[in-house]
Amino acid sequence: MKYAEVLLPLPLANTFTYRIPEAMDGLAVLYCRVVAPFGKKHYYTGIVTEIHDRCPSPPIEVKELLSLLDTQPVIEASQIAFWRWVSSYYLCALGEVYRAALPTGLKIESKSMKSGYKPKTETYVRLADHIQTAEDLHHAQERIKRAGQQERLFTAFLEMSGADKRNTVSKKVLMERADVKASVLNRLIKLGILVTEEKEVSRIDRSDRGMAAVAALSEGQEQAYTEIIRSFDKYNIALLHGNLTDGQTKIYIRLIQDALNKGLRALFLLPEIDLATQTTDQLKMVFGSKLFIYHSGISDNERVEIWKLLLQSDEPLVVLGTRSSLFLPFGRLGLIIMDEEHHTSYKQQDPAPRYHARNAAMMLARQLGAKTLLGSATPSLESYLWAKKDKYGYVMLDKDITGCLKPRIEVVNVNELRRKKLMKESLFSPLLKTRIDEALSKGEQVVIFQNRRGFAPLVACKSCGTIPRCVNCDVSLAYHKQNHRLSCHYCGYSIPFPLYCPSCSSAELKLQGYGTEQIEEEVTTLFPSVRAARLDFDTARTESVSRRILNDFEERKIQLLIGTQMVSKGLHDANVSVVGIINADALMNIPDFRAYERAFQLMCQVSGFAGGHERQGWVIVQTKQAENELLRMMRQFDYQGMAQTQLKERQQFSYPPYTRLILLILRGKNERILDEMAEVYAQRLKSKLGDCVSGPVYPPVTRLHTLYVRKIMLKIKLSLTVSDTRKILEEVQSVMQQDARFKQIIMYYDVDPQ
Repeated sequence: MKYAEVLLPLPLANTFTYRIPEAMDGLAVLYCRVVAPFGKKHYYTGIVTEIHDRCPSPPIEVKELLSLLDTQPVIEASQIAFWRWVSSYYLCALGEVYRAALPTGLKIESKSMKSGYKPKTETYVRLADHIQTAEDLHHAQERIKRAGQQERLFTAFLEMSGADKRNTVSKKVLMERADVKASVLNRLIKLGILVTEEKEVSRIDRSDRGMAAVAALSEGQEQAYTEIIRSFDKYNIALLHGNLTDGQTKIYIRLIQDALNKGLRALFLLPEIDLATQTTDQLKMVFGSKLFIYHSGISDNERVEIWKLLLQSDEPLVVLGTRSSLFLPFGRLGLIIMDEEHHTSYKQQDPAPRYHARNAAMMLARQLGAKTLLGSATPSLESYLWAKKDKYGYVMLDKDITGCLKPRIEVVNVNELRRKKLMKESLFSPLLKTRIDEALSKGEQVVIFQNRRGFAPLVACKSCGTIPRCVNCDVSLAYHKQNHRLSCHYCGYSIPFPLYCPSCSSAELKLQGYGTEQIEEEVTTLFPSVRAARLDFDTARTESVSRRILNDFEERKIQLLIGTQMVSKGLHDANVSVVGIINADALMNIPDFRAYERAFQLMCQVSGFAGGHERQGWVIVQTKQAENELLRMMRQFDYQGMAQTQLKERQQFSYPPYTRLILLILRGKNERILDEMAEVYAQRLKSKLGDCVSGPVYPPVTRLHTLYVRKIMLKIKLSLTVSDTRKILEEVQSVMQQDARFKQIIMYYDVDPQ
């Protein structure tokens, strides 16, 4: 009797043993897909991780596999090893990693038992089987000699089929070439001259139209490229500390070409691919059919086809993708490039696995013997520290290689202006208004940055102070003037704007704070003739709309763009001379130990849009903290100064990168039971791990989606291994699960939270 260990896409730690039926014996192979029953009514697509003849002990009823989906592996052994690492490091079940890794189209739906993947087919035309000789062909032509359109279609078919008349021809292309209606083809089919058949075709465009040679590097780029190559002789990981312009991409392309020349594959990671069209276009121009784009924006059928092609082919290829592309079957991987490595989008939030693509990429490269290049103009402090500690190679790209002039940054003290009544009723300082006027008069463009959407973040009653709040979450409702509603930015709960206070019935309701919608309204008042647009989640809920707004701005159809951090991700060819940061305090005052690092990165990135080769742009930063040291460093683009200051603080208070941070998150409907369980959990963890355990604490938002939230923070010493940490946490969790009250709690870990 043969048995299979099967991995299921469920939040379960172990594989499950199934009996292999006789009909499948000898056909089932390691890492193939099977349909396995689970429970009374459910069926799942499982991966066979082991085939053996060991009878389960103690003897139990072993269910039989329902069906075999493949006779060849659908994943590689190296992928299972990578999945196991993700599961171990990020404290989640292996089944959760499998569920995230495999495209949906390769998994059978539990109820319908239908595969999500549908091969694409296309209709092709060929000669009927009885037409074998030249005489048969001549006879067919004679039959349609006086039918002009039929003769034209048949002649076009013969020309397209070439010397071998048994070849098939695409129906679509044939009809376009012959320029006839479908009824003409149907007549030839009825006469028995032509027949049609369906063929499976690829959805992937592998054309090499417009391919260009790898561009020559400037002197500074050539030097950086040489240093990267040299660093790879000593290190498996290198950090390219780039600039705020686009000097790095050409270096990336040269390194990818080197990998392809060695017969290896390359993975180019971007935080959000839909807004990085310039990078995508540059890679397409050079690598053509060797480039594959993989992210959530493409159809699941396309993802399946890319997966299969990478699995079944040894061809050296390039994958340009987001974090999910790390789970593809790469085979001979030679290089991983991670652009904008500091970006928060590289961290998966929900659902599990809550992995960080940077750490995962470095481990994947290590397992496959590849090199990793991290690139950023404002690197994460983790990467910067390890590079400075000689654990990574470090290459600094000369900031002047592009010839772009650095923008001039002016910090405006909003408190002082309001005290002098120079900015009483406006969100725009006099200096910012002046710079915008000057730019628009010269035909230049302006970006206004405010990282808060909506018209106002809250509404308050003037009489009693009541603030309308979400019924599902512990947050105030933001006012959106466009639809005149109050909305929750967490769960989407929404109500019409109230005419009266729900507590005291007063009609005096006051808006407090401001978002992009209010800024847009003031822009139309101050600059009535300007062509302005807003880019935030409200105006661009789909990738195509985001890209259209950015394209319109780059094509000068829009003069002034107002937006959240969405504007920082996709601008390349705009004519921006002024950037206004409306409220720098909102970035710096976030209750997070990474707040200053993130604020510096975001403000520098937005500032990089101002100016160009022939002019110096302006960046106007409005703040109530004009003397803040971070703003002084930002004015000078002093990344090293910011890094040294922040690293010193983090070392003092035992924050990453000097410790490994793990958040244990508890959620439940009953707040009393949640508090009790959180307190017990924290005490038990403290008995094992000591002072590195903090909490339980109330997060800034204590209730989300009707569930109360508590957090316990673990600052794990780097000397404690991942396996030892996991062992301790599993022991405590096992004890907690013996308490019946714990069944009411949802608990999960967030490792390296961002």
